[in-house]
Amino acid sequence: MYAYIDGRLTFKCPAYVIIETGGIGYHIHISLNTYSALKDQERCKLYIWLSVKEDSHTLYGFADEGERRLFLHLISVNGIGPNTGRMMLSSITPTEIQEAIIKGDIDQIKRIKGIGPKSAQRLIIELQDKLRKDGPDTLISAPKNNTSKDEALSALVMLGFVKNAAEKVVDSAIRSSVNPLTVEEIIKIALKSL
Repeated sequence: MYAYIDGRLTFKCPAYVIIETGGIGYHIHISLNTYSALKDQERCKLYIWLSVKEDSHTLYGFADEGERRLFLHLISVNGIGPNTGRMMLSSITPTEIQEAIIKGDIDQIKRIKGIGPKSAQRLIIELQDKLRKDGPDTLISAPKNNTSKDEALSALVMLGFVKNAAEKVVDSAIRSSVNPLTVEEIIKIALKSL
């Protein structure tokens, strides 16, 4: 699986972009949200998800990690494929989608082209608890200059721990130590407490 593609933006339209890197041009499907975020950049970095079917390999690109995470949640729901997920992210912002699912706002979700009442209900039933557990910060990109605390917290969340609980344990570990802790030391201490 690809994590991201960073290169020269050679073509951009609302449906897809072509990014050239290492002499190869990658055709990447994007949402309108990502299209807006790219603006007039000459060089860009997109977070990638690869869809593999028996007749095609399709790349989907996202402006940030949070949008990709939400996309993966959306397509995990039965009946929501990659194109529908991309359509959802093009219709309203990722933050609005997350809020609508957490609040159970069926009407907001039904306004999205291709989503009927049954699909809207299924989205809410299957994702409401997951998105609520992730918390409102799930769509915020990780800071570029990660501290040991940020990296340890990110690792614990990726391991499946609830962010609020992990944050309390990490803060406690850092406060209780006299010397600065490495990321590994923070994680080891936190795992004993969680």
